[in-house]
Amino acid sequence: MDQKERCQNSSFLPKRRQELLKWNGWGYKDSKFMLKDSAIMFSGERYPIGHGERLPLFLRWVETELGLDTSVQYHPQPEPAEQDYPPPNVRQEFLAALTAAGISHSVAGDDRLWRSHGHTMHEIFALRSASLPPLVDVVVWPESHEHVVRLVQLSGEHDVALIPYGGGTSVTGALLRPAGEPRTVASVDTSQMARVLSVCPTNLTARCEAGIIGQDLERVLQSQGFTCGHEPDSYEFSSLGGWVATRASGMKKNVYGNIEDLLVHVRLVTPRGVLERGCRAPRLSAGPDLHQVVLGSEGTLGIITEVTLKIRPVPPCRRYGGLMFPQFVCGVRFMRDVAARRLQPASVRLMDNEQFKFGQALKTASGSFGWIKSALQKAYITKWKGFDPDTLCIATLMFEGTEQEVAEQERRVLELATTHGGFSVGEENGKRGYMLTFVIAYIRDLAFDFQMLSESFETSMPWDRCLTVCDSVKRRVRQECSDRGVSSVFITCRVTQTYDAGAVVYFYFAFCYKGVADPVRMYEDVEAAARDEILRCGGSISHHHGVGKIRQRWMEETVSAPGLGVLRATKQYLDPHNVFACGNLYGQLPEPASKL
Repeated sequence: MDQKERCQNSSFLPKRRQELLKWNGWGYKDSKFMLKDSAIMFSGERYPIGHGERLPLFLRWVETELGLDTSVQYHPQPEPAEQDYPPPNVRQEFLAALTAAGISHSVAGDDRLWRSHGHTMHEIFALRSASLPPLVDVVVWPESHEHVVRLVQLSGEHDVALIPYGGGTSVTGALLRPAGEPRTVASVDTSQMARVLSVCPTNLTARCEAGIIGQDLERVLQSQGFTCGHEPDSYEFSSLGGWVATRASGMKKNVYGNIEDLLVHVRLVTPRGVLERGCRAPRLSAGPDLHQVVLGSEGTLGIITEVTLKIRPVPPCRRYGGLMFPQFVCGVRFMRDVAARRLQPASVRLMDNEQFKFGQALKTASGSFGWIKSALQKAYITKWKGFDPDTLCIATLMFEGTEQEVAEQERRVLELATTHGGFSVGEENGKRGYMLTFVIAYIRDLAFDFQMLSESFETSMPWDRCLTVCDSVKRRVRQECSDRGVSSVFITCRVTQTYDAGAVVYFYFAFCYKGVADPVRMYEDVEAAARDEILRCGGSISHHHGVGKIRQRWMEETVSAPGLGVLRATKQYLDPHNVFACGNLYGQLPEPASKL
């Protein structure tokens, strides 16, 4: 077999990731939105919106559209000192066994805190308020599959519960220590298992350790002339093992597929042993696909240690595009036709009018980041084309392939757009819209400073329910907020993925919580109502974020009572003593065998 060995650890993450990333917010320490000199700007040079440029319209937008008083800024509480952390509940015998096995570990308070939470709004709000979550007792850093096998053995011998930890980007409460867990709880940080073990140009596969972060995986592959093409919004910080464990989807799935389409082979270390296929063949008809047991298991069954993925040569051409439609309904019909005619670019995403206006507010002083850069463009759109600024919407496109393939696809997509009343707004707008994906998560941290809560949630639905879900959820959110006395509400959506049989919709929801007694509880109640509305209208519990702990209440409705029984029976067999006690999907403990 023609393989190129790549055995170096390539992680951009330091072992103590708090040296690079924020402890109580999203992303890099040097990257953030901030209010300075009566304007909002973005710091750092990691993103195209940065370089210290002012966003003169953004401040006006948050004050007028969201009713925020930006004259009063609330700063988060400082990071706790070591003496402020509760002591760990861990026996010296277990730590000595880890040392003897050569497995690095730490009981330091900041290491434990970092791995005791994810990135839901609730979790980050609590950190900023100096309210610590229940902490894991010890962090372990295995460096190989063999380390993980030994760790699982030791956990059984010492009655220790394990919670796998990859990139830490979970937005489902999946990393929270379950309430009432009396045992020692160890967080298994896979970041030191970050090697691309081999690349096979003949089979177009790459065998990788599961802890590798998305940007590192892509950098190593591209240095060899390949790509896996999987690019979720959290791509900069999320791990390969996390993608498999949550059945992740990426922005370019139209060309490369979702993670289940890319998966060739996976190794899962369970208390019963290593679950894996005996070969790396592309397909196997021996009964139900055991890969599906691992995909979406969310840390409940074991630790993913290795993943073999499909890869492709880096495409020689990439181009972006932007389309504008007079109304959201026209854009949705365009998206449906794109899928029906199999014209999907690598990425095609449709933003509603509220999100279009939000993008306009993010224009820099030089006009280099919004959608409409000049008065002439605005006049053309509103007067010549007759588009209403309060109804128009934007679609962003990314094409990948050969020059000829991209040119032909661009032509056909634009031709289809015109039949739905759309027209091109240029490559630069498409590129900006695509890049906005990576900075939008930073806005939530700024919002906290001015008493505003914000979060996103996603779903998928059949095409004939798409507009109904979008309209009904927005209406339900506004009504739920109004019933609670909150009038400054922002609710927007975008269609982010297209399939033959349906679409994916992302909602962004924010409100000013000034005067609200328990804003986190209110948010969670409103989002739960929105989730009820999604399911009532024919949408799914989730498309790619998973279930974790916050969506368990809808699991039986989603998979049926017998389906939930199958999941619990699988848990009972692979992990009879509940070593992997994260409590995701269906609760903390499996039902006793007699009830199954």
